[in-house]
Amino acid sequence: MVGLTAVVSASMLQIDIYTNRFFPDLPQIWVGVPILIGIFAGLLVGLINGFIVAKLHVPPFIATLGTMVGIYGVNSIYFNMEPNQSQPIGGLRDDFTIWGSGYIDFGGGYSLPYIVLIAVAVAFICWVIFNKTRLGKNMYAIGGNVQAAHVSGINVARNLIAIYAISGALYGIAGVLEAARTGGATNNYGNMYELDAIAACVVGGVSTAGGIGTVPGVMAGVLIFGVINYGLTFIGVSPYWQLIIKGLIIVAAVAFDIRKYMVKK
Repeated sequence: MVGLTAVVSASMLQIDIYTNRFFPDLPQIWVGVPILIGIFAGLLVGLINGFIVAKLHVPPFIATLGTMVGIYGVNSIYFNMEPNQSQPIGGLRDDFTIWGSGYIDFGGGYSLPYIVLIAVAVAFICWVIFNKTRLGKNMYAIGGNVQAAHVSGINVARNLIAIYAISGALYGIAGVLEAARTGGATNNYGNMYELDAIAACVVGGVSTAGGIGTVPGVMAGVLIFGVINYGLTFIGVSPYWQLIIKGLIIVAAVAFDIRKYMVKK
């Protein structure tokens, strides 16, 4: 989904003089239109995921794994369209890339990247949803015990669809920002990001048993896992060994979480 939204948004935001434009005859449009289209594409896939899980009762892992593979195929077909033919999308407009690589200068040598501000804003909105809304309370209830949530009067199907739609929109934001940050896009964007996401969430205190986890905890997990990634790269650890270490972190964190859950039970 990150790759899809990155390609969709980037394909409509190339400069006029770029020789290999995805849409040669597309006029220069307001930068917000492709961004919103990319986010909406993510939201739409999220709705599909939610429907599969809530209405067809497919286990979430299988449902999202299946759509992940299918969306990669859809994105690859789109990416291979004439005249692009699977060429990396480049030549993105400055008014788009600034959101991924630009920063606010506060003077005195102090600055803050736009992408950090966006991340903080999104995290704050998520915190409000989780802690100050009925949907947030329902999320914890459904994650903790879906049967208990159902008999308590919660419309589980409707809430699940809303949850997956929100997550899809967030994937859309991530894909758009990834394209803006790198100044380009390919159909392989987002590949293996799911493992980093799982690791960061588990390290940040999200329980694989469900019903436990906080937004600040996830942010801390992302920062910790980011430091580990960059630290291993900085000291020259091979990318292949980094994959092994990531896998061990995921297994160890999940094993520790399951052990805590069994002790409480």
